[in-house]
Amino acid sequence: MKFFIDTANLEQISQAESMGILDGVTTNPSLMAKEGVKGNKAIEQHYIDICNIVDGDVSAEVLADDYEDIIEEGKRLAALHKKIVVKVPCTANGIRAIKSFSDMGIRTNCTLVFSLGQALLAAKAGASYVSPFVGRLDDVSSNGIELVSRIVNVYRYYGYQTQVLAASIRSVQHIIQCLEVGADVVTSPLSSIMALLDHPLTEKGLAIFNKAAKELA
Repeated sequence: MKFFIDTANLEQISQAESMGILDGVTTNPSLMAKEGVKGNKAIEQHYIDICNIVDGDVSAEVLADDYEDIIEEGKRLAALHKKIVVKVPCTANGIRAIKSFSDMGIRTNCTLVFSLGQALLAAKAGASYVSPFVGRLDDVSSNGIELVSRIVNVYRYYGYQTQVLAASIRSVQHIIQCLEVGADVVTSPLSSIMALLDHPLTEKGLAIFNKAAKELA
C-alpha cells in the first residue's frame, strides 16, 4: 500500500520524503490557504515546489464546476509538472471531464466519492485514482472502511485499473483497516503515519536497552 500525505506544508513533505515513506501528495485549496498560499500564480508555483520534493504523484484540485472550465483548469494544472494528477470532484461535469482527460492522456483523481455507484462511474470514465472519504462517512454514521473494501472488490472483479486512494483518514486505526481491505493508497496527515511507530513495548524495550548500554559503558 502506498502512503500519500494530505498537506501543502513543504516541511512535512520534505520530512516524509527524507524518511523514505512518501509515495505521493494530495492537497486542496483549504490546505493551500492553511499555508498562506493564495492566488493562482502562487498556488501553481506551490504545486511545482511540491513536485520538486516528492518522487511520486501530486494531486492538484480544480476549483471549477462547469465542464469547459474544469477542462481548461485541469489542462493548465497538468502542464505544470509531469507528476501532477488532476483532482476532479465526482459530479456529472466531473465524470465527463475525467473521460475527456483520460482521452487526452491526463491522469485524474476523482474526489469526494461517498458511494460504490460513484466509484463505478469514475472507473468507467477512466480515472487514475478514486478517493472515497472514510472519515466523513464515519461522521454521518456510515462505514467508510466498508466502502473502501467494496470498491476494491468490485474493481478487482471487473478488472478496473483505477487505484483506490482512501482519503479523509483520521487515525492509525483507519490506516491499518485500509491496509487490511486492500486499498492501493492511503492519504492522511503525516501525524497519523508517524503514529504507526508508537507502541508501549517498543518504548519499554528501548528503555531497557539504553539502561543496559549505560551499565556496559
